[in-house]
Amino acid sequence: MTRTSEYAAAGVDYSKIEPFKDAMIEVAKKTINFPKRRHIKIDPDLLHAHGAVYEYTGNDRYATCVTLEGLGNENWIAELLYARNPEGPTYHDCIAYDTAMMAVNDCLAQGALPFLYMDEVAASDSDWFANKRRAKDFGFGLYRACRDAGMALGGGESPAYKYLVNPRPPVKSAAVFSGCVAGIIAPIENKITGRLLQPGDRIIGVRSSGIHANGISLIIRRVMGEEGLKGLPDEFDTRLPSGMTIGQSVHIPTLCYVPLIERLLMLRVSIHALLPGTGDGVGKLGFDKRPFLSRIHSWPEVPELFLYMRELGVSLMDCLKTFNWGVGYYIFVAKSDVNTVLDAAEQTGLPAMEVGVVEEGRRGTVFGPEGDLFIPPPGE
Repeated sequence: MTRTSEYAAAGVDYSKIEPFKDAMIEVAKKTINFPKRRHIKIDPDLLHAHGAVYEYTGNDRYATCVTLEGLGNENWIAELLYARNPEGPTYHDCIAYDTAMMAVNDCLAQGALPFLYMDEVAASDSDWFANKRRAKDFGFGLYRACRDAGMALGGGESPAYKYLVNPRPPVKSAAVFSGCVAGIIAPIENKITGRLLQPGDRIIGVRSSGIHANGISLIIRRVMGEEGLKGLPDEFDTRLPSGMTIGQSVHIPTLCYVPLIERLLMLRVSIHALLPGTGDGVGKLGFDKRPFLSRIHSWPEVPELFLYMRELGVSLMDCLKTFNWGVGYYIFVAKSDVNTVLDAAEQTGLPAMEVGVVEEGRRGTVFGPEGDLFIPPPGE
């Protein structure tokens, strides 16, 4: 008869958690060589949950950048769909990829190329870790994220927080995802601070693949119905015009913009500022605290999920202040560098276009495609 410890009865059963940890370490071993092209050597003898040791083997004067980011509520939808259809996809390959890209794309904004990733998966119970299929999908997503970004998985943390992580019904069991990316700026002159941003700079918008894990709470609110709002009869199985369900649409993986920025750095393009299209949506264009106005004159096709939110009654301003609206990354450069950036975007398979210009004036964004609508900056 197998004895169950009182600690396990209290919600922390290491016999269920440890196999998940071991599986992630096996993933880490497969990623150890990815940062070599950045002259980073990961110590293979120290790939475990306690940390990662690395050394820079290049000759440039360099700096490092560390970024911590969390996923948000996207995996609540994944857990809901998986619980209702256990034979269907777990979506946790996308969950892993999106969690990593939240930190990768933010780290990139300083001109830092990722070389190491550390993740945390904090679950509501030990049983969550025991699902081998979900763990396999999650590990595969981490591997793809590390491969695409050129970084190694160095380790992580996987606690069970019975008394802290309590998902909202009808989801009964879930996890909270976050991760930390370390990036290298080599040579140190590649560092991007945003101080070079000035009136006359052109704004290049690089397309998004869809929601990019931002604005999920608004999606859930409209789909499930909250605070007097009527939810959709088919909830996340509701079909969009393309035939894709809302549940499938929110799990289109976030794009990795590392190849494009890496190419621009290699070409020695003078990048005045970089801005991930996350958090505060299009309104984030007013990120700089100086009196700069981002005047938007052109825009790519808006993803159908966002347009569907408009059909459900979400205001245009709420959409523009919540969703990326079709642009996942912004690059600010002088007019003379626009064509170089657009050529590099085409070569790396990341469609881009010039969407606007920086002007002196009231801090914020004027969105020309919608009748010169003024979008206030973040926090306003």
